[in-house]
Amino acid sequence: MNTKGILKQKEHRLFTYPDRPWMYYQEWNKAVFLHWEVNPKLIISFLPKGIKPDIINDKTWVSLVAFNMNNIGIKNLPKVSYISDFFEINIRVYIIYNGKPSVYFLNMEGSKRSSCKVLKMMSKFPYQYSKMSRDNSVYTSKNETFKDSFHIEYNLEDTAPKKDETDLWLTERYAVFQDHKKHIIEYDVHHIEWPMQSIMVKKLDLYYPRFSHLINNNPDKVHYSSGVQVLTWGKRKLPITDL
Repeated sequence: MNTKGILKQKEHRLFTYPDRPWMYYQEWNKAVFLHWEVNPKLIISFLPKGIKPDIINDKTWVSLVAFNMNNIGIKNLPKVSYISDFFEINIRVYIIYNGKPSVYFLNMEGSKRSSCKVLKMMSKFPYQYSKMSRDNSVYTSKNETFKDSFHIEYNLEDTAPKKDETDLWLTERYAVFQDHKKHIIEYDVHHIEWPMQSIMVKKLDLYYPRFSHLINNNPDKVHYSSGVQVLTWGKRKLPITDL
C-alpha cells in the first residue's frame, strides 16, 4: 500500500495523527505479541515522573513483541541497508499522556549492532544488541549483558481471530513516550489496523531477570500479525518538569 492509502485509513484510531508531514518509514513484520495482565502498582516505579499507567478493567498490561523490523528509511531518501533490516524484541507497558493512549518501552533488543547503535542515537530509545535467530516457526534471542533469553516455537492457523475490547486496547497504539536525560521524547506513529492471525504457542521459554515479576512463560493473551507499514513523525522533546 502506498503512503497516501495508509494515511486515508484512520477510523480505527482513538486520536488523529499530527497535522504536519511524517518523517520516517518502517515495517513491523511477522509480529508475535505476548501479553500479561498486571497490577498497575507494579509498573509505576519504571515510569518517568508525570506519566501514569493506562488501565482497563482495573488492570494494566505488559507486552513482549518479537518481530522483523524492515525497510527503515527517511522520507524521500533511499534506505540505509546496514541498519534497515533486523530482528527486534521490545517489552512495553501502556500509558496515557496528553490524552493519548501510548506505550513506554522497558527494553528494546535488536539483532544487528549497527542498527542498535544508530537507532539508539537517533531515536533515544533504549536499544541494545542481542544475538537472535528466526525461521518460520521459531524465534530465539540471548543477551549477554543482562542474561536475558527468549525462545518461542509456534504454529500459525488460517483463521483470523475476532478482536475484543482488550485486544484492540493492546495493539492499536499510535504514540510513544520515552524519557531521555531531562526530557520526555514523544513520537507519533500511524499504520492501518493490525491484521491478526490465530497462533498456537508450542513452546515458550523466556527469562528477563529485571522483569520476572511482570512476565513469565504463561502469557494471558497471544497475538500474531503478518505486519504493518508504519509512518512516524519527528520527535518532540518535552521537559520532564512540565509533565
